[in-house]
Amino acid sequence: MEEIDLKDFLGYLKKFIIPTIIVTILALGGTYIFDTQLKTPMYSTYTKVLLAQDNDNSNSSATLNDVNVNQKLATTYSEFVKSRLVLQQVIDSLHLEYSADDLAKNITVTNITDTQVLKITVSDTSAENAQRIADKTTEVFAKEITELTGIDNVRPYEVAQLPGEPSNDTLKRDLLIAVVVAIFGVVAIAFIIFYFDDTVKYSEDLERKINLPIAGKVIKSDIKTNQRGRGSTDELMVEKYPKSAVSESIKALRTNLQFSSVDNGFKTILVTSSLAGEGKSFVSSNLAISFAQNNKKVLIVDCDLRKGRLHKIFQLPNTLGLSHLLADDILKYTRYIQRTQIPNLSVMTRGAYPPNPSELLDSRKNSALITKLKERFDIIIFDGAPCNGVTDSIIMSTLVDEVLIVTRDAHTPKNVLQSTKESLEKVNAPIAGVVMNGVTKKTASYYGYYGEKESHETAHIQTPIIQDEPEIEPEPKILTEPAKAPARPKETMRTRPASRTSHTAATTPTKKYTKIQ
Repeated sequence: MEEIDLKDFLGYLKKFIIPTIIVTILALGGTYIFDTQLKTPMYSTYTKVLLAQDNDNSNSSATLNDVNVNQKLATTYSEFVKSRLVLQQVIDSLHLEYSADDLAKNITVTNITDTQVLKITVSDTSAENAQRIADKTTEVFAKEITELTGIDNVRPYEVAQLPGEPSNDTLKRDLLIAVVVAIFGVVAIAFIIFYFDDTVKYSEDLERKINLPIAGKVIKSDIKTNQRGRGSTDELMVEKYPKSAVSESIKALRTNLQFSSVDNGFKTILVTSSLAGEGKSFVSSNLAISFAQNNKKVLIVDCDLRKGRLHKIFQLPNTLGLSHLLADDILKYTRYIQRTQIPNLSVMTRGAYPPNPSELLDSRKNSALITKLKERFDIIIFDGAPCNGVTDSIIMSTLVDEVLIVTRDAHTPKNVLQSTKESLEKVNAPIAGVVMNGVTKKTASYYGYYGEKESHETAHIQTPIIQDEPEIEPEPKILTEPAKAPARPKETMRTRPASRTSHTAATTPTKKYTKIQ
């Protein structure tokens, strides 16, 4: 059984605060309506009788034996009170609409401990009826005992009182029970969900749990967009809303990468994920913009040759892209690079969907192309395919300086992330760490810093959750498939440190750019 971290569970329980309040309110409302509107009020009253010594007994003093006999008779008499012989006479005398069995359900006879006293309690929907039935039952009971046994030892000494309030008015108690049941019910459900939830969730000791460094956390934004959704320039948060929480967290990721490689330096970064829908294209696009705003000459390459969508994010044509270039002369690579409206940032789209994506990425041409691109650009970011099910990003990881694994908070199963980690480690991939995407401000440790003050222009804007979901679109015709080049000899890459120091990036001021013709 997996050990439950109480601190993690309490943090997870915060998500259920609103459901707990809602369930509690509903429970209180339902209980109140039931008790005041639906529950039939019942009135209860009682009489008491004493099992005394027979008046005809010549010995006026009661012996201990008489007391013991009377205590034993109390049990017998308790059953006799509810007998048909007694109750039918009560019904006939008071002209009740009960049957003997129904009336018996409303009568309770108790023998007060260590005494010779019987307490006869009667409940009814009418206070007057309850009083009349209690007194009449006691009267008939005493008479029948005398007639049957010849012993006159039943002495009624406390008559029934007219009840003023319903005996089943338990509203306060029921409301308290409703609150307790609602709260503990929600907590129990939350615990079950937490226990069986195997997804990766952000926490302070996440690095220890997944045995991977956390390169950065991308905050889930509360900025609204124009609702154009996926595949629009609204995903370029660092460019459009530079002071938003998302932009600040992307800049912090950029700074973390820079400081973690001060000695060795890096020029190429592969951004991948375990599954589709974790936001790798969103992270890679905004990370590229962040580097470009830091006066770096940046190229972002869509090497997800199957379902890449950078051309949609940057609103660029996909008629010529990486798949076409790898089928052409790589020395003509400048024809396949498109400049964007963002200074210092260029894009190479994926091109047409080839029949052999893995073979193209594992070719000598691709390795030579990366070498050429490194001569021209300061930073090259490769937006790779998800690692689960395909080897495209595993191949690309051996050709770059850094590998970032994007995982969405509370979305990626731990075993899937572990499988991705093991696959990359088998080829000695230089894993820089995990980027936790979609972390809420309340969850992130730096909640008080990011996004406290939005600019006037962006305060009313909210970003949708960006996911790399599959999209079907018409594909341009693929160029003639090139002959498969001999496999490039695998090269042992350097191993990255197990942990990295995290730094917070400074806020980049908003700039206005002119469109590049």
